[in-house]
Amino acid sequence: MEDRKVVTIEDRIPTLKAQRKQRANRRLIVYLSIFFFLILLIIYFQSSLSHIRTIQVSGNHFIATKEIEKLSGLDQSVSFWNINKKEVASQIESSKEIANADVTRQFPATVNIEVTENERVAYLKKGTNYFPILQTGTILDALGKGDTPVNAPILLQWDESTELSEMAGELTKVKMSVINRISEIHYEPKENNAFNLTLFMSDGYEVRTSIRSFAERINNYPLIVKELKDKPKGVLFLNEGSWLEPYETVVEEKSES
Repeated sequence: MEDRKVVTIEDRIPTLKAQRKQRANRRLIVYLSIFFFLILLIIYFQSSLSHIRTIQVSGNHFIATKEIEKLSGLDQSVSFWNINKKEVASQIESSKEIANADVTRQFPATVNIEVTENERVAYLKKGTNYFPILQTGTILDALGKGDTPVNAPILLQWDESTELSEMAGELTKVKMSVINRISEIHYEPKENNAFNLTLFMSDGYEVRTSIRSFAERINNYPLIVKELKDKPKGVLFLNEGSWLEPYETVVEEKSES
């Protein structure tokens, strides 16, 4: 029989001590790592390192980026982790010009704000000033000097009246593709029609219609004009029915008068 080597307890003690020491060292390293990590977290949250460093705004065309930042209440003194996104979005949407705002965080310290503006459906001209009218019917303050109306019709010969409020409401129901085809809207009340309108279109037609049911009638304009493509341009009447009087006929009638 082979001799079995007998290991006494005295021989195993150094090995056990070494193993215990290794385990103790590992625990100490883990505890120290957690401790220093917590210290770093405290330093991070208490310092400017956790603050917003960049605010990126997109989707705005008319309202200035600085104005949106001001509405948000965010700046580099605000902690990146303490942002209430819904509250910030609500503050931005308090502006008459903003329809919707979406706020997101982008690590490590950037806040993204994407806005959707209320469309400008017309500009009211008073003297030399132009007042934007939003799709909500709200009339904003006059444009600044040097700013000109774009992509929306100009309202001429209007004053602050019930008819203007009704017209603003009708414009909110007009398709933007049609809004962009209207150059000017003149208010021309007559004795038998206090809601009479004359529109000048970007494609060369002149439209006579009324404030009443304006949106319903003018939304059909593209289909009506499509049917008239082979006929000469003229004055298009959109009332209970629709018909076209070519410019030549209108000129002849005026000459006879």
